[in-house]
Amino acid sequence: MEIEKIIENLKKSIEESVKRRLKKFEKGKDLSIEEKFVELCFCILVANSSMEKTFKIWKRIGNEFLKLSEEQLSQRLRELGYRFYNKRAEYIVEARNKINLLEKILKTKNEFEVREKLVENFRGIGWKEASHFLRNIGYKNFAIIDRHVLRTLKDFRIVEKIPKSLNKKTYLDIEDKLREMANKLKISLAELDFYLFYISSGKIPIK
Repeated sequence: MEIEKIIENLKKSIEESVKRRLKKFEKGKDLSIEEKFVELCFCILVANSSMEKTFKIWKRIGNEFLKLSEEQLSQRLRELGYRFYNKRAEYIVEARNKINLLEKILKTKNEFEVREKLVENFRGIGWKEASHFLRNIGYKNFAIIDRHVLRTLKDFRIVEKIPKSLNKKTYLDIEDKLREMANKLKISLAELDFYLFYISSGKIPIK
């Protein structure tokens, strides 16, 4: 069965839940810059990590991301069982020192420029992480190409193989294929991501 048909069938059972989750993310546009920074911290932490475990750790730390020193944050992450505690604490504190730049970038009108500037200016934020962050604060036109999505795309022969790394060209090429699929289904890339994640994992992503 073609992936588009599977998604159309899935819509009958999970569309309401997906729409509800997307509405929640849409409210992210109204968050303060400090709250948006905390959202960015989740996307830095979740790279190459379990989403559910990262989500629990991120929730436990909460607004402390705004005030803990690098050493304190590293220790807290370690205590909570997070693997990359030193490097990610470094990235988060460095990003916090650029919170004014983050605010300036998010005021850029062209959303594709917003993503590019995030990747260029924040360590720990690649194309996937930038797309994830922007989706979580209400943007809808980016694909979150993670291992779940790549596995699904390979299974349905939309990509020949799972790339070893996702540089800009590879990421945007795959995103174009997904944009074409979303257009066929008459849904946004943000919505498509939920269905692709569900096909791979049997779950709607929590974040």
